[in-house]
Amino acid sequence: MALWGGRFTEGPDQRFKDYNDSLKFDYRLALEDIEGSECWADAIHEAGVLNDQECADLKKALVELHTEVEQDIHAIARESDEDIHSYVERRLIEKVGNLGKKLHTGRSRNDQVALDLKLWCRKAVVRIGEALVSLEQELVKCADKYQGALFPGYTHLQRAQPVTFSHWILAYVQMFERDYQRLMNAADLMSTCPLGSAALAGTAYRIDRQKLALALGFKAATSNSLDGVSDRDHVIELLSCASISMMHLSRLAEDLIIYNSGEAHFVELSDKVTSGSSLMPQKKNPDALELIRGKCGRVVGALTGMLVTCKALPLAYDKDLQEDKERLFDTIDTWEDSLYMAQLVFEGLKLNKDCAVEAARGGYSNATEFADYLVSKGVPFRDAHGIVGRTVLYAIEKKKALEDLTLEEFREFSTVVNEDVYPQLQLENIIAKRDIKGGVAPSQTKTEIEHFKDLLAKHKG
Repeated sequence: MALWGGRFTEGPDQRFKDYNDSLKFDYRLALEDIEGSECWADAIHEAGVLNDQECADLKKALVELHTEVEQDIHAIARESDEDIHSYVERRLIEKVGNLGKKLHTGRSRNDQVALDLKLWCRKAVVRIGEALVSLEQELVKCADKYQGALFPGYTHLQRAQPVTFSHWILAYVQMFERDYQRLMNAADLMSTCPLGSAALAGTAYRIDRQKLALALGFKAATSNSLDGVSDRDHVIELLSCASISMMHLSRLAEDLIIYNSGEAHFVELSDKVTSGSSLMPQKKNPDALELIRGKCGRVVGALTGMLVTCKALPLAYDKDLQEDKERLFDTIDTWEDSLYMAQLVFEGLKLNKDCAVEAARGGYSNATEFADYLVSKGVPFRDAHGIVGRTVLYAIEKKKALEDLTLEEFREFSTVVNEDVYPQLQLENIIAKRDIKGGVAPSQTKTEIEHFKDLLAKHKG
């Protein structure tokens, strides 16, 4: 059913109709369109457009339609209506006759779709928030399980200093918690209701827009009708939140792909998130992680596309904005699926402690500690840095670990070295000394784990 056409002498070309119609994807806004229509019926009833019986009949029909749509929302996509608004209006007219035509009084598809999309985004925030918290909880659970387990720390993909596996995990918990907070900020910013902005200039009917906004669960009504119908910042912001979070997921995936490799073998992935080769029977490929890494580009591409779509749009509504939905729907689905896939990866993840410890002990990751030891003996840090560099070069030539050098060998580079250097070079001692907030010491890790358990429980509550 077309919601326009009075000033046209002929119908649209079928090719244009196929190109223009959006029901094939905006059917996902059906429940939101019905919810908005229920509140609009109350609003125009209060404005005197509907009498008591008309309002009751319309709302009864909308509730029935809501129930029908919930049973199979995907079936709507097979209908021939132009968009979700025309579908809902047609079905309403089928139920209550000409009364269904009165519901659109005072509103436009412009403010209607802006409302529907904000309502959908608000529900998406809840879904994604739950997925983020679930992932964080699984990561914290894994960090708790492996408390104190030594692990190599890297910069430039070169072994740098020893850390713990739990400390590495908690670094990603920090990232995903920021994603959660960013999402909550986005939800707060989008809590303004555009309904009542009409096409662009505001409705001429005496609608209490603040009351309408509160009825729909928003904090306030939008303050400018032009902005109300053309604003898609909430879409862009969700795409931005998704892009940042998917970037974090991609980094996590890349780390685990490297750590799972045959060369590292620090971790082992579950059979549930890996696949084999059609040719090489020995292969166990980290496909879940590679897909997470790959889908990051898809989400970032959606953000870029939406920014370019909006970059030169004049006020107010333009049909270009129809391009917001497919990108948004796909991004939210991809983001949610990726978060739960990462959670599944960690549910079956195993740490190969021996390989991790061996790597942490290799690569002269205790060199910085030796420099700090020399500083404690009165050697200026810049001099100590040079001494340690020459000592490491010697150890490499002798194919020895730093802690395996004899005292005489140490003293070839600095006479201040004594027997007390050896405890300082033990990885467990190195880690334990970093007992400051944010440090790698097990005591700090334990504190952070307990902090996140409490925080995530509050998020869940």
